[in-house]
Amino acid sequence: MRQEDQETTRAFLSDPHSYGITDTVERIDTHISHLFLAGNQVFKLKRAVRLPYLDFSTPEQRLAACETELRLNRRTAPELYLGVRRITAGANGPEFDGSGALLDAVVEMRRFDQDALFESMAQRGTLTSRYLDELAQEITALHANARVDDDADGVDNIRSVLRVNAEAFRHSSVFAKADIARLVAAFNGALETHAARLDARARTGQIRRCHGDLHLRNICLYEGRVQLFDCLEFNDALATVDVFYDLAFLVMDLCHRGLRREASQVVNRYCDASGQEDGYVLMPFFMALRAAVRAHVIATQAETEARERDRLAEEACAYFDLAEHLLVPAPARLVALGGLSGSGKSTFAAALAPHLGPAPGARVIGSDRTRKAMFDTASDQPLPPEAYSAEVSARVYTVIAARSKRLLADGVTVIVEAVHDRAEDRARIATVAAATGAPFDGFWLQADPEALHARLKIRDPGASDADAQVLANQLARAPKSTDWQPVSTAGTVTDSLTGILAIVTESRGKPFHRH
Repeated sequence: MRQEDQETTRAFLSDPHSYGITDTVERIDTHISHLFLAGNQVFKLKRAVRLPYLDFSTPEQRLAACETELRLNRRTAPELYLGVRRITAGANGPEFDGSGALLDAVVEMRRFDQDALFESMAQRGTLTSRYLDELAQEITALHANARVDDDADGVDNIRSVLRVNAEAFRHSSVFAKADIARLVAAFNGALETHAARLDARARTGQIRRCHGDLHLRNICLYEGRVQLFDCLEFNDALATVDVFYDLAFLVMDLCHRGLRREASQVVNRYCDASGQEDGYVLMPFFMALRAAVRAHVIATQAETEARERDRLAEEACAYFDLAEHLLVPAPARLVALGGLSGSGKSTFAAALAPHLGPAPGARVIGSDRTRKAMFDTASDQPLPPEAYSAEVSARVYTVIAARSKRLLADGVTVIVEAVHDRAEDRARIATVAAATGAPFDGFWLQADPEALHARLKIRDPGASDADAQVLANQLARAPKSTDWQPVSTAGTVTDSLTGILAIVTESRGKPFHRH
């Protein structure tokens, strides 16, 4: 079917009288859809096109695609997706949901303020920590309930993406042949490196029918809740992927925009919420894949849009360079942060993580979140006093050490943040670095007792249950000195972070050592 066959439908959807309104109907065109913004609703019409990865060439196929889009997106944005409207032939022309022949179909959605898009919020610098935590929770819930592909092969699932990328790059005039060959070789080498992990994750059910198009333009804040919308509905194969590959599109998008701190937070919170850490080592590879896809898609646009060619080619090359950069391996290292409650461990771990290891940065393992997970308790819910017994605390430090050791063995840089006021706890985590051969730095964060108490009163507790009494007990038994590098947190976070980074950078590449 030719696109001209939809002219009557487009005219109907462009007419305010079709909706019983007087305001002008706005229209937005994409490569596979037309969006008609009418009053408080949006009506999404699929173009009558047939492409290698979709077929919308008949009204019946478009109706089926609309129904699929509604079903899939109601998993994450039920308030936004209102229904499917059939466009039928009437006595006086097209009409909604009549008894005449089917002409077309649209998805009806609620219209929302474009300032509520996460892309807009990112541009304005209003992506708060709370919104990022909620985003990670929403993605975790989507993945947990997504259909598992029991027949999937982890390596084959990714190899098909590499083949499409390589072929698309070879047909582009935007990139130099030598650069393409280098990137393709780097991807093939990375696939071989990660093959066993990819297949292992497939065997444990981590290839699922995901969102498929998870970037900042498809996330919004609606009625106070983070909502994922506009998932890839037209091709199950393209959206049935490792859940970390689904997440990687968002994380790559954040890093591409220079929001590496936000990217680090989302990945770390996703791992905390999902309980998955074995996929962390795959993140740079998956992010590179996502960047490479964006590179060749935008390069194709540059070939066909003469007026925008230079701008689009520059953007395509930026994604290409990001993909290549993400594939450069970086040695793993371990950084431990200790200190009493209120000393800033969580704050500094979050600030330090984006600067260590390849993007999105280090995996942060905190004692508070580890303890909550052991009791199957949400991070913002308090635990009973017995959860803080000496025996439980010993188990917490043992679990942290075991997790750190596995991640370091995978080649992931790790930051551990816990009180570490006992010599045996500091020794345990230092021994992990020695066992794996990873460089190690231990930092003891400190501030005056008055400052610690003041911070506890005003801070967002996050996963911590520490109160004034807990701090008083810590102060009573706190060591006068430790074998870790002392860092005063009395000043600004930036000043203290600069000092920590200087020490870590100076020791980078050196074997295990203790301060």
